[in-house]
Amino acid sequence: MKGFRLEFEKPIADAISRIRFAPHSNNLLISSWDSSLRLYDVDSSQLRLESPGEPPLLDCCFQNDAVVFTAASDGFIRRCDLHLGINDAVGNHDDIATCLQFSEETSQVVTAGLDKKIMFWDIRMGRASENLDADVASMSLSGYDLIVAVGASVNMYDLRYLGRSVQSSELRMDVQIKCVSSNPYSRGHVVGSIDGRVAVEISHQSDSNNPGYMFRCHPKSKDGRHHLVPVNDVVFSPLSRGAFVTGDNEGYVAAWDAQSRRRLFELPRFSNSVASLSYNHGGQLLAVASSCTYQEATVIEEPPQIFIIRIDDIQQQSACVGSSSRH
Repeated sequence: MKGFRLEFEKPIADAISRIRFAPHSNNLLISSWDSSLRLYDVDSSQLRLESPGEPPLLDCCFQNDAVVFTAASDGFIRRCDLHLGINDAVGNHDDIATCLQFSEETSQVVTAGLDKKIMFWDIRMGRASENLDADVASMSLSGYDLIVAVGASVNMYDLRYLGRSVQSSELRMDVQIKCVSSNPYSRGHVVGSIDGRVAVEISHQSDSNNPGYMFRCHPKSKDGRHHLVPVNDVVFSPLSRGAFVTGDNEGYVAAWDAQSRRRLFELPRFSNSVASLSYNHGGQLLAVASSCTYQEATVIEEPPQIFIIRIDDIQQQSACVGSSSRH
C-alpha cells in the first residue's frame, strides 16, 4: 500500500466517527468519540487544532475552510471558527445528533438525530424541521438534492421545497442501509448495507435503460459460506467520473467504476474497521479512518489510526487488479 499514517503527539483516545477533507485545502477534519475535534494539515503533517469538549462527537462537516460544524451525543449542533477558536451552538435535537451536511446553495446546515427528525438550520435566520417515522442512518447532499437513508428506503428532498419528500424508493435488498453517497456528477446515489451489498442508482428518474444494479462488494468466505460484513462508508472520487470507494467493517477498502461495473483496486486490509473515508478536493488523496465502530460485541483493541493514500501511486495497478473484480 502506497501512503502514510498521520502521526499524533497525543493519540486519539476513542473511536473515530468522521473524517472530512476541507473544500479547498488538504486540511483534514476529524471527529471522534473522545469528544475532541481535530484539524490536521496533511501537507505539513501537523495537527493545527485540537478542540476538546464534553460530549462525544458523531459527525462533522465544513462550511468553508475556516468554519466547521459538529453533531454531538448531547443533541447539540455546534459551529467552530477554526481561525478564531470560537465555538457556539446552532441549536439542538431532542436526542443524540447523528449526522449533518452543509449546503452552499442555501446556507443551511442539515442535521438528523435519534429524535427521528431532520432539521434544516438557516445559519442566517432560523430553522425548519421535517419529522420522520424512523431513525436516519445516513444522508448525503449534492446541490439542492438531499438523499436520506431510512431503514431500507432512500428518500430525496429538494432544499428549495422543504416539507415533503420529492421521491422515496425501497431498495431491492430489503435490509437496513448503513451509508449513502450522492453522485456529484449526475442525479444518482450509491448505498451500502449492513449485509455487505452496494446498490447503485444511476438516476432518480424512471429510466428502463439505467435501472441501477446491486452487488456484494466485499464478499468474505468462512467455511464455504458468505460472511456478511457491513459497508460503513461510500465516497465518490472527484478525480474519476463515476468512480467510488467503499470501506467495510473488517478493514477492507475497494474502488469501483459505476459505469463499467468493475473493481478498480483493493487496498491491503487495515487493522481496524474502516469507519470513514474522504477524498481531498482534487481527488489525489484518499483518507482512511481505521477505527472500531462499536458495531460488534468484540471491540478491536487496536488504537484508531488515519492513513493517507496517494491515488496516483496506485492508479497504475488498477487495470490488472480490476480485471480480477469480485462481484
